[in-house]
Amino acid sequence: MTDQLPPSDDEANRFSRRLRRYTQVGTNVGGVAAGMATRYVLGMAGGREKNAAALAEALGGMKGPLMKVAQLLSTIPDALPPEYAEELSKLQAAAPPMGWVFVKRRMAAELGAEWQDKFGSFERESAASASLGQVHRAFAPDGSPLACKLQYPDMESAVEADMNQLRMVLAVQRRIEPAVDTSEIPDEIGARLREELDYRQEAQHMALYKTIFEAEPSIRVPGVRHELSTRRLLTMDWMEGGRLLDFKTREQDERNIITAALFKAWWYPFSHCGVIHGDPHLGNYTIFEENGRAAGINLLDYGCVRTFAPRFVQGVIDLYHGLLRDDRELIVHAYETWGFNNLSNDLIEVLNLWARFIYGPLLDDRVRRIAEGVPPSQYGRKEAFAVKRGLKEKGPVKVPREFVFMDRAAIGLGAVFLHLDAEMNFYRLFNETIEDFDIGLLEARQKQTFEATGVPLPMGRS
Repeated sequence: MTDQLPPSDDEANRFSRRLRRYTQVGTNVGGVAAGMATRYVLGMAGGREKNAAALAEALGGMKGPLMKVAQLLSTIPDALPPEYAEELSKLQAAAPPMGWVFVKRRMAAELGAEWQDKFGSFERESAASASLGQVHRAFAPDGSPLACKLQYPDMESAVEADMNQLRMVLAVQRRIEPAVDTSEIPDEIGARLREELDYRQEAQHMALYKTIFEAEPSIRVPGVRHELSTRRLLTMDWMEGGRLLDFKTREQDERNIITAALFKAWWYPFSHCGVIHGDPHLGNYTIFEENGRAAGINLLDYGCVRTFAPRFVQGVIDLYHGLLRDDRELIVHAYETWGFNNLSNDLIEVLNLWARFIYGPLLDDRVRRIAEGVPPSQYGRKEAFAVKRGLKEKGPVKVPREFVFMDRAAIGLGAVFLHLDAEMNFYRLFNETIEDFDIGLLEARQKQTFEATGVPLPMGRS
């Protein structure tokens, strides 16, 4: 047996912080998991609504990754019981901001004791707060408006503690509802959350998107102030714009302009560079105007960007063409490309229910709404229920980890379109976006764009 070195002070501190986080969240999450298991063993049908509401209330008041995890889980069909998913979907990525004493201490830790001398001015009150950090408006010495995104302390410890709590809840859920194997979901969520904590990587993603859309007038991406940025502080250009929901009552043509920009902001990078902006939260877009009319979107927050191998992108487009032409062989090939294995004919039909829902507006060559007659809160509910029932009868099936953010982003984007009451020919928008798709061209373009912006192309990511 080899001797083990004692942990360093930093490691010990991380352990103590993680232990505090376990204590903070363990009672709530563990209690919910225990309640789920008890009801299962005793055959109890009621009571889930109360526990779900209590969990949502507990998580909603907490900063950190657990609230973001809850939002993610609410969009994955059958990852949690419907009562929990409904309550968790109500959580907004906002939490009470930290005060000025905290801000001064954190800014000094990132930029040094004389940090305020690096700015013309810095507003004490935060302009926005979210699950992992908060944003302050500031001005450069030359008067340029800036946005400073400052991470809350101890987020690394919080991620590790919260991911262990998530594994516990999902393990219980898999015992209760084995139709969908969610074992890979924690790994995917954990990997993306750890990336999101590194603001240097977010700055690289921002540069990547700025390059992709440099010639697109309807999509604006902030520039990064690298001299005022660190791993836990991201300083960027302040983007003037109005809240997306404030444009719900604008004329239809203005809402359609916003919708077309949102559509392109998601599908163009995916089909041309193999990346998605994986957090289509309403707060991650603002609308800029020209001559008093909506002209496009400011695309914000690049912490949750997911890169896909070209063959995965090919699978997405193959499935689209397979559904469009009712080509079963191509459909099955697409599922296998994504990592679905040992699919029976019955399971294929169940997966097709969900695929036709996701792709539905893109298959319909006419001007239409995303989901006609369906309120945003019910978007996808009927389809998810049908899939759940089918998987219970024909499953189980293991969900490839790529789908955690792919599905979440697609559903979230559809919900935004519902809020805008958009009326577009989504079929033509999509086909214009993929008309020149070629997997060889995608491979070359992805490599070239990533190298040009200094973004490391992830290795082994499928």
